[in-house]
Amino acid sequence: MVIFILLCISYTGLGQNSELKKKSSAIFTVRGSVYHKYSNDPINLVNIEVNGGAYAVTGSDGSFRIKVKIGDELVVRHKDFETVYYTIESDERVVIEVEPEQPKPSRKERLKQSIQTFNKLIDSANFYLKTDAEQSIHFIADALNESTSQDQNAEAYKTLGDLYMHWKQFDLAISNYRISLQNSKINETQLKLAKAYKNNKNYQESLEIYSNFNIEDLSNFQEIEYYENFGDTYIGTKDYKSAISIYEKGLKVAKDYKINSKTTDLNSKIAQAYNLDGNIIKAKGFFNSSLSLAEKENKKRALEEKITVAEFNNTAKNYTDEISLRKQAVEDIKEIESDSFISNESNITPQKQNYKIGNAYYLQKDYDSAIPYLEKSIQEADSRADLIIKNNALRRIADVYENKGDFDKAKQKFQEYIASVDELYTKKEQEIYQAARSQRNIIETQNRITSLENDRKFNQIRYDLTNRNQQIIIYSLSGGLLLLLIGSYFAYKYIKQQRLANNLLALKSLRSQMNPHFIFNALNSVNSFIATNDERTANRYLSDFSFLMRAVLENSEEDFIPLQKEIDLLELYVKLEHFRFQDKFDYAIEVEKTVDVEKFKIPPMLLQPYIENAVWHGLRYKTEKGLLKILIASRSKDEIIISIIDDGVGRVRSKTLKTDNQKKHNSKGLSNIKKRVAILNDMYKDKVDVSIEDYQNSEDTGTKVVVTLKKD
Repeated sequence: MVIFILLCISYTGLGQNSELKKKSSAIFTVRGSVYHKYSNDPINLVNIEVNGGAYAVTGSDGSFRIKVKIGDELVVRHKDFETVYYTIESDERVVIEVEPEQPKPSRKERLKQSIQTFNKLIDSANFYLKTDAEQSIHFIADALNESTSQDQNAEAYKTLGDLYMHWKQFDLAISNYRISLQNSKINETQLKLAKAYKNNKNYQESLEIYSNFNIEDLSNFQEIEYYENFGDTYIGTKDYKSAISIYEKGLKVAKDYKINSKTTDLNSKIAQAYNLDGNIIKAKGFFNSSLSLAEKENKKRALEEKITVAEFNNTAKNYTDEISLRKQAVEDIKEIESDSFISNESNITPQKQNYKIGNAYYLQKDYDSAIPYLEKSIQEADSRADLIIKNNALRRIADVYENKGDFDKAKQKFQEYIASVDELYTKKEQEIYQAARSQRNIIETQNRITSLENDRKFNQIRYDLTNRNQQIIIYSLSGGLLLLLIGSYFAYKYIKQQRLANNLLALKSLRSQMNPHFIFNALNSVNSFIATNDERTANRYLSDFSFLMRAVLENSEEDFIPLQKEIDLLELYVKLEHFRFQDKFDYAIEVEKTVDVEKFKIPPMLLQPYIENAVWHGLRYKTEKGLLKILIASRSKDEIIISIIDDGVGRVRSKTLKTDNQKKHNSKGLSNIKKRVAILNDMYKDKVDVSIEDYQNSEDTGTKVVVTLKKD
């Protein structure tokens, strides 16, 4: 009896603890205010942070709202008082009273302190820019909090653009360079914007900036860089003759002012342009010049140019000269590595050069000479954890032994290659996960910066309106009424801009959720196919998947892409799914001749989740082989219909066939598609319509998805 009572008390205590734990983990919004302890004046622009990651700033009345849970610690920071720490114990209003550390400094002193703080934060952001993107972007956000002028805003956003350029987020770099130029027109920033457009493949926008640029405002070095990047943009458009002409202008300036490093670079780029244009003789002449000039600079620059020329010889099938240059490069690398570290991402690693020497011997069919260099490449790649080169070298040496007729060694090396592929696949999967997590953190901070910019603009507008009100009220009541109307107009315009900004942020968030969802499903397909098929086919499948994934990620930032590009992606995606389920379905993609696919645009990855559902939830459960049809037909001049039809088991029966675990899982892709369509129709006036219905009245009813797309 006593034991029973103790067990009941213990159970009751556990239940109470469980309730307390549940309550403490719930997230809620708490209101608060920050005041001076003695004057009771509210304090504006106080930074409120939570140890869980939320962030807020007090308004002009000293108030704030922030999402917290019981036990969170608020960190209250401001330049005028010592940092305060406050622990959340309930959902009641938080009132924080602070005392200034010292008498209020003069306006001049505050401005000086603010400038010093801003410069330190920008210096810190630049220090971490190439090593820790998250840390750097936090410093930039703090610098924007300290900014007191448009010039400082321009500097902060330029630094943010530099960060995104380094980490190859070119669309975000473009946005921040443009904001920087809105605050202050600086030649350096305009040149960086043109380069960002080029890197993002917005070649026409880049060419427009270069063509309208006043080069008289540039320094000698900037002028050379202007011509160099201008030529690079023409290379992107495959207009090699224009690129050569621009490069030669830059080369003339570099020679006139004896800027030797750029003279070398431009000789090399002219050579590469001639090579791309098919003029091998001219290319060889300029490469000889660039090699000679690079030797006079330093060992590393000379090494880089040897490798560039070696690549040229490889494309020209001049393997003897290529091998000679690469052997020299291997010796030079040993000298350079004694003084500095070379990362695996660099083109001047010994494992890459030994692999390419072995590959050149292989292409010459000199297999005995190829083997030691490939073996050396494998050893070096293994010691440096360079799985890509190790993988390539193992595959190549297996081919060498096969061509020699030594099939036992070829088999051994091929098995090592398969193991290396699995190891590389695991590493890439981890890198994708880490990159996605880091991207989420960066997006959160970027959203914070965007919010700060919007708040700054709104506060500036409000401040200007207040001053105008005071002046106009003094002169006349009618002037006050006019100002009120102007204020209403600006408020309406601001709300409209905020709505658009919120829609854009929502679309970006949904796209960032869709891509990992799609990649996760595709990776499962790749993993399953590798486990059940022969290695060569698996390698081709992995190559197709890599191409598809790159195309999907490139389109992930666009609201709409050309219909033809979407069709190409779908053809590749359906091909990959058909590889896995060849015994389950056949497929056909038909485009009516009257449909002009070049004139229509469609949200990227709009159709893929419906196709995925048709395969995974309809056709996969059929006992007989099914058919998946994608039909694109014209409804009118400005409207087309895209039908996704399967003769699978149908929506009702598919639900009954799902496991309990599958029933708990909601389709993230379809949910995100519905939200995206709703937002896009709100922004673009009902451009897209989607309907889902049963396809036929039989045992396998099938499903028909109809997407209606308008031109404008």
